[in-house]
Amino acid sequence: MSDERLKHLEERLAWLERHVTEQDKVMLEQSRQLDRALAELRLLRERQASATPAEPTPDERPPHY
Repeated sequence: MSDERLKHLEERLAWLERHVTEQDKVMLEQSRQLDRALAELRLLRERQASATPAEPTPDERPPHY
């Protein structure tokens, strides 16, 4: 194998390794964000389930106005 071909393959391998590392970091951060979003959603659902429905005031317009 020529030195030029070997150098090219080593450069590609280094690029791919760096790319995989960067992707791993992004996926880890996205996983953390998803976990936080799901926890917040769970909390909001619990709040909604435990909340009593608010009575509209007599002069309050319906939501479509």
